[in-house]
Amino acid sequence: MSTNDLVSCVSLVLGAFFFLAGTMGMLRFPDVYTRLHALTKADNLGLGLLVFGLALQAESWLAVAKLFLVWGLVMLASTTCCHLVAQAAWQAGISPWSRRDGQ
Repeated sequence: MSTNDLVSCVSLVLGAFFFLAGTMGMLRFPDVYTRLHALTKADNLGLGLLVFGLALQAESWLAVAKLFLVWGLVMLASTTCCHLVAQAAWQAGISPWSRRDGQ
């Protein structure tokens, strides 16, 4: 196994871990705002690591460019959707969770 393959494998495994962490955060956190934060941050990092790992294995620069283009578009869409959901929750009167609200 070459160094390139090892770095690629580690990157892919770490990317999958961050996807799992984002999903766990979405399921466990107490309110919509913290869930959105966990999901957006972890999934963007996880996808970045997956794209990096796949780019190391790509056979052409065009494939690498497409991978990074997809990552950029997903980051843009994810950020936009997160903002829209948070704004809708705020306008619906959903207040952010605080320790004073209870456990």
